[in-house]
Amino acid sequence: MSDILNFNIGVLGHVDSGKTSLSKALSTVASTAAFDKNPESKARGITLDLGFSSFSLDAPEHIQSQGFNKLQITLVDCPGHASLIKTIIGGAQIINLMMLIVDVTKGMQTQTAECLVIGQITSDKMVVVLNKTDMLPKEKRAAMVEKMTKRMKQTFQNTKFKDVIVIPVSAKPGGPDSDAPPEGLDNLVNIIKAESYVPKKIVDAPALFAVDHCFSIKGQGTVMTGTVLQGRIKIGDTLEIPSLGVSKKVKSMQMFRKGVESVAHGDRAGVCVTQFDPGLLERGIVCAPGSIHIAFGVIMDFNMIQYFKSDIKSKAKFHISLGHETVMAKVTLFSSPAKNEKSGGGFDFDREYQFDESYSKNSEKSDESDGEASLPRDRFVLLEFETAVPVLPECIVIGSKLDTDINANLCRLAFHGKALKTFTTKDFAKTDLPNLKIYKDKCKEGVVERASNEYEVIVKDLVKKETNVDLFTGLKVELSTGEPGVIEGSFGQSGKIKVRIMQGLKPDTFARVGGGKKKKGENTGFTEPVVVKLKFKRYIFDEKKKMIQL
Repeated sequence: MSDILNFNIGVLGHVDSGKTSLSKALSTVASTAAFDKNPESKARGITLDLGFSSFSLDAPEHIQSQGFNKLQITLVDCPGHASLIKTIIGGAQIINLMMLIVDVTKGMQTQTAECLVIGQITSDKMVVVLNKTDMLPKEKRAAMVEKMTKRMKQTFQNTKFKDVIVIPVSAKPGGPDSDAPPEGLDNLVNIIKAESYVPKKIVDAPALFAVDHCFSIKGQGTVMTGTVLQGRIKIGDTLEIPSLGVSKKVKSMQMFRKGVESVAHGDRAGVCVTQFDPGLLERGIVCAPGSIHIAFGVIMDFNMIQYFKSDIKSKAKFHISLGHETVMAKVTLFSSPAKNEKSGGGFDFDREYQFDESYSKNSEKSDESDGEASLPRDRFVLLEFETAVPVLPECIVIGSKLDTDINANLCRLAFHGKALKTFTTKDFAKTDLPNLKIYKDKCKEGVVERASNEYEVIVKDLVKKETNVDLFTGLKVELSTGEPGVIEGSFGQSGKIKVRIMQGLKPDTFARVGGGKKKKGENTGFTEPVVVKLKFKRYIFDEKKKMIQL
């Protein structure tokens, strides 16, 4: 089958926009998972799970020139219901082109917008299909389609798909019980052929296989259907299921009911193994033994999704989607001034990072406001998972608030990025995180009670009475009048400390703090106290809580 190019198209859109009807109209061969055979789906009339189906075309010239005679289009029909966004995210990460289905009578809806966001994150190509054109009045149909097309193109001007193609169709004219033929599909198929391309193949790498369905065949074994994400799989190979810690040998393979000896990156296939309970793996990642590790935490780069209205706060919990897995995780936000390409940007344990309380959609703008913050910043997120998950190297990660009221008409997708560092030990908070130099800026304030002489002042309220002052000895401070000083040690038993002013107090300051012991009732003429500030950094994962000064 080396002369056949498999091309995965994700069919996404709001619930009841006609995705499944369009897939049925286009497809000639259905895979075992096609058209959502879930009983609950049939009862509710919506897609609950990923459905896969295909049709074959003669390869266009630009595909033939690269050695392929046939173009096999695999349609990934993703559920449109709001509560099933986790499944959509899982499906989106295996597709080559996004086909966004819009009900022409309703336009953009909440889940349509969320699918657009996922498309921007996971795909470089998109086609918009205006479905249900038969429901428009005949005499106004052309004008209404043109108006909606212009509206769609305007919406897409603020996305990476500025030149998106918009195609009107009617997948099921007259409704589900009608025998009327589909309208506009020839034009859609021609667009699909024109937009197809040969995806970059990663074959010289350990095999990764994204499983989306698992079922048993009596007398054969257990079949795992999915998409090869990288590498090759051959009959007789051993595959590991990292989430379960078991390995199984490949007995046979099929691509749309045709037996094959091997499959490679980009292919959709059914892989048969023996002595495996299909109930243990609904969906997930299967791989060459040892190529994927179970992760308890991840560091990812941070990109905020512009349609998310709320602030993203450190210590908050988000739903984190990686491949077909979605788990809860606590987030810690951090950043540093951006490095240029020559100095090597990106995450590095040797770099020092600032702890960030929160990010908002205005965070990038605030970088341009004042001082050193005017430099662009590299932003990252530490994710601490509640449940360990298998993580692919540099996989796409999406953070969401899926517990948001689905009727609130709000985008629930909050941020995205790529996994840059995975933590594979359960106690990584103790073994790895202390090496992560994320700091908080701290500032303690006290006041000068009096000056012992021109080179020494006694300070109160800088530390508590029970504080071990030895921890502060040698740290630098600064007076509100400008003089720098160094903490020498404690003074008495009440929490006061001595500060050495190396260059001496200014005459005005010396007069202001009394110039020695002040007589009872004496008025120096100054009402504002001289404030002493102790500024330092503290790494948030340092158990010893050391104070660090430059």
